[in-house]
Amino acid sequence: MRGSLACRWAALACVSVLPVLSGCTDAGRAESASPARPGGAAPVPVTVAKVERKSMPLELIAIGTVEASASVAVRAQITGELTSVHFKEGDDVMQGQVLFTLDRRPLEAALKQAEANLARDLAQAANARAQAQRAQELATRGIATREQVETSTTTATALDATVGADRAAIENATVQLQYATILAPLSGRTGALMADPGNLVRANDATPLVVINRVSPIRVGFGIPERQLPLLKKHLEQGSLRVEARPSGDDQHASEGQISFVDNAVDPTTGMIKIKGMFANGDRRLWPGQFVNVVTVLSTDPHATVVPSVTVQTGQQGPYVFVVKQDQTVEMRPVVVARTSGAETIIESGVQEGETVVTDGQVRLNPGSRVNIKSNDLKSKDVKVSQ
Repeated sequence: MRGSLACRWAALACVSVLPVLSGCTDAGRAESASPARPGGAAPVPVTVAKVERKSMPLELIAIGTVEASASVAVRAQITGELTSVHFKEGDDVMQGQVLFTLDRRPLEAALKQAEANLARDLAQAANARAQAQRAQELATRGIATREQVETSTTTATALDATVGADRAAIENATVQLQYATILAPLSGRTGALMADPGNLVRANDATPLVVINRVSPIRVGFGIPERQLPLLKKHLEQGSLRVEARPSGDDQHASEGQISFVDNAVDPTTGMIKIKGMFANGDRRLWPGQFVNVVTVLSTDPHATVVPSVTVQTGQQGPYVFVVKQDQTVEMRPVVVARTSGAETIIESGVQEGETVVTDGQVRLNPGSRVNIKSNDLKSKDVKVSQ
């Protein structure tokens, strides 16, 4: 009885264990039959571009300020009432054009008075010379004394000097009368009018009547670091240098001019040297006081190795780019950057013409990452990268 009960319990144990063992065996088989999962993250879309060799300019880039090529603050040279203004503020005026007229009546009266004084003194001088001549004749006959001759001669000489002073007074009165009409000293554009007709203006007042700026041609002043001065001087010795100026917010159009001035000393406080360029400015694109982006073109490199600036990354060891190799993996390539020109970077060494470099998505790439280029247009299509 006991033996048969023990046999029944043993049979149940075997029945219970067999499914478990069978399940473990099936799981192990399924695991061994399943393919290996690829390692790394999901594919990352990136963009790429070709390394190009083309002509690129060697440039110096700076921020400059537009300056009038000539500027004059017009002031009255005499005191008087302003009677007329012959232009509107903001007008373009020509050299010699009448700008202001002051009250001429007091000056005309002063001129007439000076002319009358001259006529009076001329008559007195003529009479004094005649008396001196008669005194000389009487002295030769022993009638007049030597003292009388000297007195008459001195009087005649003094009146001749008075006539000379009268002539100078007339010239001065004439000049003062000319000052009543204020002419434009140069051709240019007028600024704000600081006095209206009816105001009393004073000679050489601190506040000018108007300021005239010559805006065509016009200058642009900017500074470059002293370390770039030898390079600038080297190219200046070979001839005039072209300079471009672009107003802020107007990247489509650039005004072209020539370097016209290099300062004779470096500013010791900033380490910068002052440079000026002259621009024809016929289209009036540049305006005095305006800030502009200045590009000085030193020379042109006809065989520069060029990549988009977004391609170049900076790491602990310096700048680098990701290069797509023939086996569709990427290589992190250190590069030496020569300079940057706009949205393009000139590479001195590290990449060759025709190589493919990654322009976007570098943050998720590692050396050896595999890429899958979907299109042959490497400059505009996306690429999926598998790590």
